[in-house]
Amino acid sequence: MGESICGRGDKCATVKKPYPPGIRDSDRKHRGSVSEFGTQLREKQKVRNTYGLREKQFSNYVKEASSKSGMNPVERLYENLESRLDNVAYRLGFAISRSIARQMVSHGHITVNGKRMNVPSYRVAPGDVLAVREGSKAKVLFAGLSERLEKHKTPFWATMDVAQLKGTLASSPKLAEGEVTFNLASVIEFYSR
Repeated sequence: MGESICGRGDKCATVKKPYPPGIRDSDRKHRGSVSEFGTQLREKQKVRNTYGLREKQFSNYVKEASSKSGMNPVERLYENLESRLDNVAYRLGFAISRSIARQMVSHGHITVNGKRMNVPSYRVAPGDVLAVREGSKAKVLFAGLSERLEKHKTPFWATMDVAQLKGTLASSPKLAEGEVTFNLASVIEFYSR
């Protein structure tokens, strides 16, 4: 896709090899221009892979966002994707990547309003409190979590209590300028064909 979507900084393959697969050092030539369809497809794949969704699940999110009247479909799609439980756990800093956050949720390490939740696609509502389950705090997965959370920058739509390892979704996730590296309008256009 030409850019890092794994969220792991210097450990990502695009940093090690910043050229497309199949291209050797000697024949790195311009492959030609990409069509509008190709650009939209690439954006869709970037978003889908960033959030770790299958095609059918992602297309349902786009259809839901497009069908709602009264709200911009791009903002609605962003809100739906960002309010997934696995993503909120990642954004609060419980995990270093979305895939690890998904595994944490699937294994029941995260609670929502005091109840154990193991559905990564659960939609977190404003006011919901996410926390690490008491029985899971001693796991190796959460070793050094407090120190990591001290350095972590929480988005403006969430609050974090580092001492109690609890985070709250203060409001619905809103699209901030420069926060995302993909074009959600292009994704909506891709599915409206």
